[in-house]
Amino acid sequence: MGMTRRALLGSAVAVAAGAGTSAAADAGSAEIPLLWREFSRTPFTHPQIPYIGRAGFRGGAAHFPRRPAVADVRDFGAMAGGTTDSAPAINRAIAAVGRAGGGTVTVPPGTFRIDDIIRVNRSNVTLKGAGSGRTTLYATKNLTELIGVYGSRYGGDKSGWSWAGGLIWLAPEVRWNSLVAAIRAKAWPFEGWTGNGRDEWRTLTKVAPARQGSWTVTVSDPSRLRPGTLVLLRLADDPDHTLLEHMCGGGPGPETYVWDDKTKLTSYVPYEWPVRIARVRGRQVTLERPLPLDVRPEWDPRLTTHVPELTGSGVEGLTLEAVETPQQPHLLDKGHNGVVLQCAYDCWVDDVTVRHVDNGFGLVAASACTLRRTRVTGRGAHHPYFCREGSHDNLVEDFTIDERTSPAPSGTQLHGINVEGLSSYNVWSRGDMQAGTFDSHRGLPFANVRTDITLNNNGRHGGDASAGPLFGARFTHWNIRVTNARAGLVRIDGLAPYSATVGIDEVREFEQIDVPDFAGDLHTRLELYGSPHAVRPRNLHAAQRAL
Repeated sequence: MGMTRRALLGSAVAVAAGAGTSAAADAGSAEIPLLWREFSRTPFTHPQIPYIGRAGFRGGAAHFPRRPAVADVRDFGAMAGGTTDSAPAINRAIAAVGRAGGGTVTVPPGTFRIDDIIRVNRSNVTLKGAGSGRTTLYATKNLTELIGVYGSRYGGDKSGWSWAGGLIWLAPEVRWNSLVAAIRAKAWPFEGWTGNGRDEWRTLTKVAPARQGSWTVTVSDPSRLRPGTLVLLRLADDPDHTLLEHMCGGGPGPETYVWDDKTKLTSYVPYEWPVRIARVRGRQVTLERPLPLDVRPEWDPRLTTHVPELTGSGVEGLTLEAVETPQQPHLLDKGHNGVVLQCAYDCWVDDVTVRHVDNGFGLVAASACTLRRTRVTGRGAHHPYFCREGSHDNLVEDFTIDERTSPAPSGTQLHGINVEGLSSYNVWSRGDMQAGTFDSHRGLPFANVRTDITLNNNGRHGGDASAGPLFGARFTHWNIRVTNARAGLVRIDGLAPYSATVGIDEVREFEQIDVPDFAGDLHTRLELYGSPHAVRPRNLHAAQRAL
């Protein structure tokens, strides 16, 4: 006998609320916030909480593909022991497996020296070590040495390696080649889905008006759309910046905000959202995720092509260790960076540790990817995790940022779990942050969730004033245990419009005190302040998955 939607929602609430009942016995009676009851009734259109139940690889799949082992890196010349550069052999193995149509490249236990970047540049390829405690790639060089100086497209003397690039770099081959060529030519590129000049796209079809939360859109011409195809939904802003206002929830505050001088922010527009087509029936197109925003005529909505994506690839079971060098002054990183996913969709990283890095794990124009059981450890990182350049629908779960093993040099910065650049619907879940903070670098990130995280809040957030607001609408912090009682962008009910702070420890301001970007009523919600151990469901992402 079938269940009604109301019964299904009631069952999901009961399951979510019941999770962790043994802990509740120690922490006191559990409480289900009013916000959760509201959300359960309108999960795709709630004004303060985003729907993130489909975040991550293949909609948040519990398991990653187990492809047959096709190549062992030793067969291509890799040697453990740290005396031989194994990067060429590992890259040859990845290329060979990619040419063969995909499979697993195995790296056995031991330490393998790499003097170059490991490039996972073919779809459906898994680079798999024997476990993060058994297989180590020891990186002897940084990205400045390997590729060259990387400046900022916004000017100044900053190093682009402070927020881009990895010594393990997952990106489609053609896109990676074009990025490297531009950097070496000192033609600092855009890094996203439509090329270095944001001009590598063509229109597939115009899209009729639709509302945020809809899974179906009506198109003018479905002839070039096929189920399973990845497309971009492209939304341009209008002269009155109503798209940016909509990302902030609308209303008097965003309407009176001065947008025109926020040149870094406006350079991020158009908003480009990658999504797979699930079904085409006449002019009705069903998407694999609900619309992140309204689709309005004044934003010239269309589905477009993009640079070919990397898809179905992953890195598992290894440690990437960089040469231990002192952390560089802020924004002058040399590029001892960890693992970066770029122009990647439905890719993953699992059981991977990075040690002694400038920047740990990065999502750059990456969407629908999962980072699971990842750890940043060693001498301390600038950005342990960064999520930027229009990265959407990603899931970072079971992650750890260790306390640094050496003191921070003067002039350096520690951020934490960063999100910026119109990135939306990303989730950080089940984290142990012994260092860092909840970092927004401005650039109007919106509809992102941090949930079920323990935080020693000792970092600082960043962001240039020209990048605009710290937050857009529907940011949610849910069940956050702050061990040192410092605020630092954890309690956001006075900062983020149309957002929610639920079940966090009591916190106090410190020397980095922020003021809201928007005047007037922010329409934010605060529940169970001071009671993170009582909130049910404990994990907002898991509870949404249950819906």
